[in-house]
Amino acid sequence: MRSTRIAVSAVMLGALAVPMLSATPASAAPAAVAALPAYSCHHLPPLPYEVHTKAVTIRSKASSKSTAVGILYMSHRFGVHKKSGNWLYITDKSTGVKGWVSGTYVYRDVRMCLS
Repeated sequence: MRSTRIAVSAVMLGALAVPMLSATPASAAPAAVAALPAYSCHHLPPLPYEVHTKAVTIRSKASSKSTAVGILYMSHRFGVHKKSGNWLYITDKSTGVKGWVSGTYVYRDVRMCLS
């Protein structure tokens, strides 16, 4: 019964949206595209890596079973030197500790260039 209501609701919404989409004049589309500025972000440096959890353990090797050598907190700044699979070799700039952290909790945001 519930899936039938969902399917009927989706069909009704689709039926309402089609007239709204077709009401736009064809001449409006090229003007909107031409109004966008020609901007490329390929020349910008990559965004920094960030910790997306409260803390990540810094390890001596790229393994969750290796010895812990430090903790990388969300507010710490760090540099990434190399990658090995899903592991990143980092230097914590706050403490100077070097080691491996899991890429599951540390990653880089990505820019989307529209050029």
